Amino acid sequence: MSEDPARTTRVLAAATTVLVALGLSGCGSKATSPPSAARVDRRLFTTKIDNSWLPLRPGTTLTYEGVKEGKPQRDVVAVTQRTRTVDGVRCVVVDDRVSSGGRPSERTADYYAQDRGGDVWYFGEDTAELDARGRVTSTEGTWHAGVDGARAGLVMPADPHLGEHHYQEYYRGHAEDQFKVVALRAHVEVPYGDYRDALQTQEWTRLEPDVLDAKYYVRGIGQVFEGSRKGPREYAKLVSVKRA
Repeated sequence: MSEDPARTTRVLAAATTVLVALGLSGCGSKATSPPSAARVDRRLFTTKIDNSWLPLRPGTTLTYEGVKEGKPQRDVVAVTQRTRTVDGVRCVVVDDRVSSGGRPSERTADYYAQDRGGDVWYFGEDTAELDARGRVTSTEGTWHAGVDGARAGLVMPADPHLGEHHYQEYYRGHAEDQFKVVALRAHVEVPYGDYRDALQTQEWTRLEPDVLDAKYYVRGIGQVFEGSRKGPREYAKLVSVKRA
């Protein structure tokens, strides 16, 4: 994290209780492996996710188009009205449907909640990989905070600052994504718009040491671009947003 003492004090005052409750007090600037899980205080969270960098308003659908594994890919992300309780916390269910080469290839239900300081946390996912006929071939990516040592991760701070570094998820050996804020006023152009004040992050996992991704977020919208910086050529660009 930033070495600004004043800001560090404010962040600790707002977030320490949440980090301890989630068993993630080891994250910080070094983002060391989270310690053993602690009981989550469900009173710290809400399903009203209005973080300006990652708003998840029910009825919103974001569509992305890009390339993965050499094939055209389309990803439709819908914030649903549904909720699910994970590790004692009621979370918003986000439905994510991916098509590759024009055929459904993956469907995922993601679980998010926001703490009282405005940070957005990721509590797990139910993932299914599909064959050409739409049949489930694997659920390997599935994990839930509080099960088998898995812990929720912080996916978007309320007030991101340069150098900030967090685990987005933690299920040892299965889901260990991390990110770092690398720019606060980045330029990114996608089919949906041209932006010069985007938040840019780098994302990686020790499970795939040869892969490094970049993501860009825009206030009031959320993620607008994801692309590989190291590893196989992959990218996804925001093409449309529909709101209820």
